[in-house]
Amino acid sequence: MVDSDGDGELEARLVEQEEFEPSREFVEQANVSDPKIYDEFEKNWPGCWEQAAALLDWDSPYDEVLDDSNPPFYEWFTGGKLNASYNCLDRHVENGDKNRVAIKWEGEHGDTRTYTYQDLSREVNEFAAALRDLGVEEDDVVTLYMPMIPELPIAMLACARIGAPHSVVFAGFSAEALATRMNSADSRFLVTCDGYYRRGDPLDHLDKANEGLDGVDHGVDAAVVVDRLGDDGFGHDLRGNQHDWDGLLDEHSGDRVDPVQRDAEDMLFLMYTSGTTGQPKGVKHTTGGYLSYAAWTSHAVLDIEKEDTYWCAADIGWITGHSYIVYGPLALGTTTVMYEGTPDYPNRSRLWELVEKYAVDIFYTAPTAIRAFMKWGTQFPERHDLSSLRLLGTVGEPINPRAWKWYYKHIGDEECPVVDTWWQTETGGMMITTLPGVGNMKPGSAGPPLPGVDAKVVDTGGEEVEAGRAGYLTVNKPWPGMLRTLYKNDERFIDEYWREYSDTDSDDPDDWVYFPEDGAKIDDDGYITILGRVDDVINVSGHRLGTMEIESAIVGVEGVAEAAVVGGKHDVKGEAVYAYVITEEGQAEDDEMRDRIVQGVEDAIGPIARPEQVLFTPELPKTRSGKIMRRLLEEIANGEELGDTTTLRNPEIVEEIQRKADAR
Repeated sequence: MVDSDGDGELEARLVEQEEFEPSREFVEQANVSDPKIYDEFEKNWPGCWEQAAALLDWDSPYDEVLDDSNPPFYEWFTGGKLNASYNCLDRHVENGDKNRVAIKWEGEHGDTRTYTYQDLSREVNEFAAALRDLGVEEDDVVTLYMPMIPELPIAMLACARIGAPHSVVFAGFSAEALATRMNSADSRFLVTCDGYYRRGDPLDHLDKANEGLDGVDHGVDAAVVVDRLGDDGFGHDLRGNQHDWDGLLDEHSGDRVDPVQRDAEDMLFLMYTSGTTGQPKGVKHTTGGYLSYAAWTSHAVLDIEKEDTYWCAADIGWITGHSYIVYGPLALGTTTVMYEGTPDYPNRSRLWELVEKYAVDIFYTAPTAIRAFMKWGTQFPERHDLSSLRLLGTVGEPINPRAWKWYYKHIGDEECPVVDTWWQTETGGMMITTLPGVGNMKPGSAGPPLPGVDAKVVDTGGEEVEAGRAGYLTVNKPWPGMLRTLYKNDERFIDEYWREYSDTDSDDPDDWVYFPEDGAKIDDDGYITILGRVDDVINVSGHRLGTMEIESAIVGVEGVAEAAVVGGKHDVKGEAVYAYVITEEGQAEDDEMRDRIVQGVEDAIGPIARPEQVLFTPELPKTRSGKIMRRLLEEIANGEELGDTTTLRNPEIVEEIQRKADAR
């Protein structure tokens, strides 16, 4: 690792450098290293996506790559049949890799479990047999309400094996959220657990699950409960229709279930995501297109080889965990790491301990975590041997250039390419990022669209904007990993995601454009920088300013770890910029720092973006998924009564921020 005190010239070079090349050593071993791939995919579109389908084993070959006769209801690999569980398990066992490790799991207290592909296949088969015995049939939706324990991917693959779509509900969600999702999906089956550990303490999960089950309108046929806590459990007695996981596996010990042939367009899973109306949206992903896209992006972007130990430090309760902890890595036959706990428990070296312990080759995490690592300081990663790392990635939100460079230097030792990936629950997999063995990296910019992905930045009329100008991100051609619809709501699917550039209903796919509601800008090289949600804007004296752009300017100031910006009411300007700032440890939170922050914003954007107020805070209010709750910060800026804080993972911080605001 580079000395944390650093060479002054090195630090200066990193600050000034705007473009980074992958090393020759990385390029030579990369899965994708030929720049011609962009032209090849464009010339051979949509046939180019046969490369993705070729990563899978098909029971029956598909008739055509893309059926675009009924836009925006596109279908991929039509006529083909396959099974996701077979592709993630059986074929590796049959091909001589049965003793290769599939999952390395580490509990919060250091307890571990290792599953080879043979082990995983055996338990998936036994649980698939148990589900069938409980009455689960093909196309029944099974809800999985579980934390980061191995039984979660086992249950997912067991569902896929018998053709029952799964709907994973993040364990941190409330009982009401569970009931809402089960009602929406008409789900009559639940797999959950008695509890799990968080920051050293056992949490009672079954009590919350039972409360949710009581709110399921159509009733529940059966629930399966994993005993995670053992002697630390809360002494729950299982209800009459509830079954112990271990007991079921004992009953079905050695059972084998033939994988059900699924049509490429059959649903693999539902994933519920937040909706603007308050009602969550059930995003439908299908078997052939989704699995091939997850596998291809894992191969091309994350550079995964089956010999690797790969770690995506996300939660399977979110789409990142589906695509890049479970389906993508296991389809490629690699070793995927799962960790139950938080990055700073029992200490702030926890993640780096695990990278060293498991000799992790590829590490994929969120900018939120990287900013926390920056705030804590370089001494924690420097205590550990991170030399096994070959590639780094970020996901979940745009990463500012300063955090990117910190990650590149202090975690990757300036040897690991960093892939900054833009995508969504709805896209199923990565859409905009550099191919690490092909393109240069530009900190702060996600990169160009992936080969075969037609993303543009346009104005309100749908015309492409000039380089350097802000606009709206659009995707102008379908892609295999795309959502097919919203569960039982085709009308909402069209209304929320698609723009039709035609005066009448059109069957021409060229008239249909996917609109992800993100602002962006593009440079002369075709690299796209994501500026944040289009509704995350502040209207200052008639000037629409993106919160992401202002936040990026603030965290570019030396000594700032993280920032959130909102608009507050202003008598003259209409709205003014209010900044909430977390400084790095040891930095003074004084007027001099405020002045440097204000100057940094003016230098980067202009006086129009000058913050009206800069408030220092030790934390920002965040949901359990790590998203900043800007609504609460706006209410503080406007002196309004605070709304609901129950969905926050740190609700106590809101009152502290409010007290500081009142004191200024």
